[in-house]
Order: sequence, then structure tokens, then C-alpha cells
Amino acid sequence: MAGNTMSDSDMIDARRAKEIEEQFESERRTRPVAPALTSVVYVFLALFALYHYITAGIGIPIDHWHMGFHLSGVMLLVFLLYPARGRKPGAETARSRFHVLGVPVWDWAAGVACVLAALWIGVSWEGFDLKWLGISFDVVQQALRQGAPADIDVIFGTILTVLVLEATRRTVGWVLPIIVICFILFALYGPYMPLQILKHPGVSWRQFINNIYFPSEGIFGIALWIASTVVFHFVLFGAVAQRMGLGQLFVDVSTVLAGRFTGGPAKVSVVSSALFGTISGSAVANVVSTGALTIPNMKRLGYQPHFAGGVEAAASAGGQVTPPIMGAAAFIMAEYLKMPYSSIALAAVIPAAMHYLGVLVIVHFEAKRLGLKGFAAADIPKIGPVLARGWPSILPLAVLLYVLFSGYTPYMAAFWGITVAVLVGLFNPMRRVTPREFVDAFQEGARSTLAVSAICAAVGIVIGVVSLTGLAFRLGFMVTGAAQDLASYFHAAFSVLPWEIFTLKDITLFLSMVFIAISCILMGAGVPTTALYIMLVTVAQPAFSNLGVPPLATHMFVLFYGIISEVTPPVCTSAYAAAAIANSNPWKTGAAAFKLSNGKIMVPFVFCYSPVMLLVLPGWNWPEFLETTTTCALGIFMLGIAFVGYARAPMPMVLRIMLGVGGVLMAVPSRSAELVGLALAIIPGVQQILASRTARSGSGPPAAA
Repeated sequence: MAGNTMSDSDMIDARRAKEIEEQFESERRTRPVAPALTSVVYVFLALFALYHYITAGIGIPIDHWHMGFHLSGVMLLVFLLYPARGRKPGAETARSRFHVLGVPVWDWAAGVACVLAALWIGVSWEGFDLKWLGISFDVVQQALRQGAPADIDVIFGTILTVLVLEATRRTVGWVLPIIVICFILFALYGPYMPLQILKHPGVSWRQFINNIYFPSEGIFGIALWIASTVVFHFVLFGAVAQRMGLGQLFVDVSTVLAGRFTGGPAKVSVVSSALFGTISGSAVANVVSTGALTIPNMKRLGYQPHFAGGVEAAASAGGQVTPPIMGAAAFIMAEYLKMPYSSIALAAVIPAAMHYLGVLVIVHFEAKRLGLKGFAAADIPKIGPVLARGWPSILPLAVLLYVLFSGYTPYMAAFWGITVAVLVGLFNPMRRVTPREFVDAFQEGARSTLAVSAICAAVGIVIGVVSLTGLAFRLGFMVTGAAQDLASYFHAAFSVLPWEIFTLKDITLFLSMVFIAISCILMGAGVPTTALYIMLVTVAQPAFSNLGVPPLATHMFVLFYGIISEVTPPVCTSAYAAAAIANSNPWKTGAAAFKLSNGKIMVPFVFCYSPVMLLVLPGWNWPEFLETTTTCALGIFMLGIAFVGYARAPMPMVLRIMLGVGGVLMAVPSRSAELVGLALAIIPGVQQILASRTARSGSGPPAAA
């Protein structure tokens, strides 16, 4: 298979890559509008991005005005660009008496209503008294209306709540709006909840709007604040950096570093996706950008199409937890925990490395099983020319990281990163970027943030309900209560052994984590990572804190499992996008991506049991850190070999199961469990040595590594 050539149909050009991204990333499925409106939207998006860029550098306006400007622009554009029923590729611009410039009049009305409702908070903040034609319109300042909203507040709050849900439905589908509606019903009908633990007095609609519409919780809360500052600015930086060629530099450097080794193209995919993840907050965009090159190369080398797609999907999904620039949820985590973002990034270093270790182990041994080699020397670029041509494009990222880790705000770091990117791009003699290309990047970056901003506004409703009703502690108690009941049965079963492998507390924590992990995977079927993280961490925090897990470990656990849903069938958009490039079965591609993500699946359990892996928590010490990371890495290594069924020779299924169980036990921070795991690895290890010797003596040297 290694000698197969790549057909023209395997090649992915830029147009096809964009089509795949639009197909599998719902927030990019906009409708065609009239040419005049297309031009207006283009200019508006560029100016919208320019506003965020300038204010990041000179100072962001006061919260309610800045978020009002941001949300009004986002909501107007969502209703103009996203149709109510979705669209099919190639659909024509609608022409009827109920459409203006290709947009239905009711969508124009909804967009204008959103603008009025989003800006009302700022307009009425200090209050006013208007008199016109003998009619007086008096509104007291917002501080005096807090707790007792005026009728106009309730009207605008109701309009904005309903339209935020509709905007979210248009951009990412039904799942998230339905979840938010369930939270709203819980707040309103607390006395009628079916379980006693969930019952509460309930709130009136006026009180609900008071908490959801007025700052600083609800719609204008932390989620929208992060979306309107950090998320917007880093997405904008990524768009500008890609125009400079930073993404291509990542692919070239990855080819130099990993291309020559066993299974070279697959390892290039892993390394390049990890690097590209630092400037892209979207796993699907990561898949399309790097996978258009790496997936055909993997197929040409001899990997099965579904495996090639799975490698790219698993590697790309890891970008959101890969320092130094992680996904949007990591910045929200920093706000929640009141920690510097640099501490969050440092805490993620070892867990992210474990994820990529898991991917690389399976890639390596799958290549050995198939007898695949790396790229030919002639196909690997020389590091000198690569750096000579591309080093200017790395300067903006270096400046951004320097400012970010110097203690400045993330949006100030993004401001300087974008500034340097524009200056370098305009004056770089090796690859000069035109002003029009930068304007294109600004409008594309702004367009990419519309969906996430609508999502964050919707999730703000969930946060408001949780704060209003104390739901987090109720659900947390339910999780730990159910886990304790089951743990008592398992602990009794293990008590027949001559020594205690797991304590009752360990089993309770394990089951609690399993419940939260399953919730992440199930709810992640259609809910973006950022929204999923915000919703589930409110439940996990009280549940895990009762079991002694530090808040940082809890938040990291939810973040990791929220991202795992990107590659978990049946809804795994990253894997589906990779399958489209690989021309493979989406289900088989998703299953392969899930298997390749075994490190990301295991490591959250490890750092909850042994938070020393996160580096920044109090009580950190070298001996425990080295023991935890070494045994975890060894466990991931063993599990990867068990999945492939090959290290030096084929491995029987019974021994694969034995080695896999041993790998899981090695990742458990318990000396007894680790010893059992090592014992289980002995027989598979001996079998591999003997089978390899037999193969060498009977048929000559094995395939080259």
C-alpha cells in the first residue's frame, strides 16, 4: 500500500475545503443576500472588527455599553445572514415582496429589535425624563430599577431573551436552545419539579427578567464579556495570522520535525494540528486547514482513509487545550477561578502533552503494523529555507505571547499581536500582504465570532438561572449521592481481596467523574465546547469540591471532556469534516478519532485524583509529580499498543485486553493499582519479544521502523 499514488480526487483545493467547513460547521452556513447588502455587510464586519481592535488598545468602554454595542451588532448580523430554516448549497437569493435585499422583513424587524433591546441598558443607565407633546416618559437610573424593573425593561428583556434563543438556534441548531429553555422552565416552575431536591419557590417572569437582563449576570454576564473581548480578539488575531502564512509555516516546520519518522505524514498531522490550534479556536477549521494536506498524504503512505481522518480529527480537537493559546473556554476559566491566564496555560501543559502522546503512540504502532515508513528525504523541506521564508510570520505570535505572559490583559496581548501582524505583513519582502487582504481578514474574523457570541449570550441565561435558584448545589448533591450509593457496593466487592486497591472515597470520586463525563459527551452532541463547559462546570464544581478536588482540576476535567465530544459519535463534527476530506465512512472515522483520543480520556481522571499534574496548585512537589506523570504516560503507552494490537509482532486479543486493563490501572494514582497494572503487562511483553524473535529467525528482518 505504501506505493500507492494519490489520485486527483484526493486533492483538496481551497474552494472544496471551504465547502467542507461550511457543511460541518453550522455557524458558517449563511444565506446568499443581494449584492448591495453583501457589500454593506462586508464593510460593517470590517468596521465591527476595527472597533474591537481599537478599543482593545486604547481602552474598552464601560461594560454595559461595550457588551451592548457588541451584542447589537452580532444579533443584527445573525438575523440578516442566517436563515430561519437553514439553506441548501447553491440556493438563490430570495425574491418576493416580503424580502428586502434578499432578507425577509421579519428578520429585519428582529435585527432592529435586538439592537434596541441590547442598547437600552446603556441608554437608560443614568435614567432620563422626556417630555414630548405633553407626554412624559420618565425612567429612573438603573441602580434604582435593580430588583424592580420597569415595564419597558421587562419588554426589552423579553424580546432579547427570545431572540437570543432564536439566534442561537439559527447558528448552531436546536440542542442548546432546548437546554436553555429547560433551565428557564425550571426557574419559573420550581414548585412543580418532579424530584423533591429540585423543588424551589419559583420566580415570576418579572423577577426572572430582572436577573437575566440586567448586568452583571444573565445575558450581559461573564460569558458575553469574554466573547466580546478575549474571544473576538483572538479569533481576529488568528484570521490575520493566517493571512500572513503562519498556518503554512506550522505545516512546513512539522514536516521537517516529524516527516522522516515511521508513519511520517500522520505525525506531521499531529504536530501541525497542535501548532495550528494555537491560532484557531475551531476544531473543524483546524481539520480543514491542516487536513487538506495531511489526510491525502496519510492515505498515499498507506493508512486506511478512516484512520487518516481520525488522526486529523483527534489531533485538531486537542488544539483547544494546547498552550500557549487555548480555546475560548480557557479564558472563561481564568475569569471564573480569578487566576491569571498564564497559570491556566501552565496547568494544561502536561495534560495536553498526554493527549498528543496517546495519538502518537497509536499512529506509530499502526505504521509499524502496516510496514509504513516516513516521507522520502526529497519530499522533506530543508529547515533553513523554511525559516528564512517564514520567520517574519512568527513575530506576531511571539509578541502576543510576550505581552500575554507579562501580565497584561488578553485583549491587550491580542491588540499588539494584530498590530505587529499588520506591520510585518505590509512590509515583509518575502510575502507582502496587501491592505485589502487585511480588510478581508478583519471581516472574516468578525464573521467567525457571530455564532460564539450568540451562544455566550444564551449560556448567560443558564448562568443566571443557576445563580437565581441554587441549581448547581442541588445537581451536585444528586451526583455525589448517586455515586456514594454505587460506590458502597463496589467497595464491598473489592473487600474480598487481601489488600485495599481502592478506597471508598476513590470509588465515589471515580463514579462522580464518570457521571459528569457521560453528561459532557451526551450534551456535547450539538453544543459547542464553550457553552458546554460553562453549563456543566456549574454542576461539577459543587459535586467535586465535596470530594476534595481542587476547583482548577474540576474545571479542567469538564473542559477536556467537553472537547472529547468533538470526536465522539454520533455527533462529532470534527470527525465528519475529516471524513469528508478522506472520503471515508463518518462513523468509522469518528470511532477512530475517539480511540486515538485515549490520552485525553484518561488524563482528566488522573489529575483529579492527583492534582499535582497541573503544576500550579499549592502543595506541588517533584517526587509525586514525576511518579504521576510517568505512570500516566506508561499507561497511555500500554493502552495505545493494546488498541493497535501490535508492538513488535501481532498480539492476540486476550493479551490486548490484559495490556489495556493494565494501562488503565497504571494511570490510577495508587501504588497497588500500578503494581497490578505492571503485572498485567508482563505476559503481553514476553509474548511480543518471543514472537518478534520467531519472526526474525523465520522470515528475515522485520519491517523497518
